[in-house]
Amino acid sequence: MKYIDEYRDGDLAQQIAARIHEAALAEREYRFMEFCGGHTHAISRYGVSDLLPANVQMIHGPGCPVCVLPIGRIDLAIRLALEQRVILCSYGDTLRVPASDGLSLLRAKAKGADIRMIYSPQDALKIAEANPGREVVFFAVGFETTTPPTALVIREAARRGLDNFSVLCCHVLTPPAIAHILDTPPDEAVPLDGFVGPAHVSVVIGSAPYGEFARRYRKPVVIAGFEPLDVLQAILMLVRQVNDGRAEVENEFIRAVSEQGSRPMQALMEEVFELRDSFEWRGLGEMSASARRIRPAFARHDAEARFGLHYQSVPDHKACECGPILRGQKKPIDCRLFGSVCTPENPVGSCMVSNEGACAAHYAYGRYKDIEVVAV
Repeated sequence: MKYIDEYRDGDLAQQIAARIHEAALAEREYRFMEFCGGHTHAISRYGVSDLLPANVQMIHGPGCPVCVLPIGRIDLAIRLALEQRVILCSYGDTLRVPASDGLSLLRAKAKGADIRMIYSPQDALKIAEANPGREVVFFAVGFETTTPPTALVIREAARRGLDNFSVLCCHVLTPPAIAHILDTPPDEAVPLDGFVGPAHVSVVIGSAPYGEFARRYRKPVVIAGFEPLDVLQAILMLVRQVNDGRAEVENEFIRAVSEQGSRPMQALMEEVFELRDSFEWRGLGEMSASARRIRPAFARHDAEARFGLHYQSVPDHKACECGPILRGQKKPIDCRLFGSVCTPENPVGSCMVSNEGACAAHYAYGRYKDIEVVAV
């Protein structure tokens, strides 16, 4: 297949679904976690779950970069904008994530903060160049997919001597999050039979890093693209691995992912970033070596060092179930706020903000199927 519509062919989807029905053993349950929020979105948008047999269940994972950003990190960005009066630049989804005191970056902007939505880190660099008398901070979030562009602008700012440009770095890593889920104590753990591995992240890091999960935890991983046929094929491959008693890393997304990934992007990340000792994730808590920070060689472009920022943890809204949803312990409809108090227009938790968030995807494509209809 060469064209995008071929990966959305309904007849082919039905054929793959029929193979899943044939392969799934009636006497057992299959529980697979799609780690990436992009897969959650695809499953909801294209009705993939409707094509699966009842004993094959898909479970949402924590692979939404905006969703796992803890409140305390957003508070740091808001303080920079309101108290330090910097020009704060970030991606659109990040602006709407709820923070402390009823604020968000968008609401801080309404209070007079100079907060600007950008589409690329290069946009933030251009803003710094155009405003030499102002401090410009790029609020950088995301997994390995968005880390190389951030590294590139930091290196470029250093080369060009743009001393008014810095980055508040909140880039996190995929493998530690998967390990954290698998290391959850048995009384809290969600039973899992395998993972649909992330697509874009794997373009950067390759398929090799998932080998540990197959070897150590005996959990199969199938890396998949974001189109419906990609996801269905990955599920079929996982069912077959489980039936065969295998735990291997397989690559469905061969058109973009290699075993070793992109060496140039990996080298760029290593040049600019190092591992943090620990980093808090929303829903998952503190995890060691799970995020990146800017190396001392680029300290003048590190907003945390430049402004003497100190992180303070802030608890989530008591009624919000984003944490358990990110851990796969609950579904969006298990949250009493879902679809009533918490909507995309008025998000209470981060899972309702981004299109990669489980609640936002479920609200957009699946919520009406789950409303119990009572005959009057």
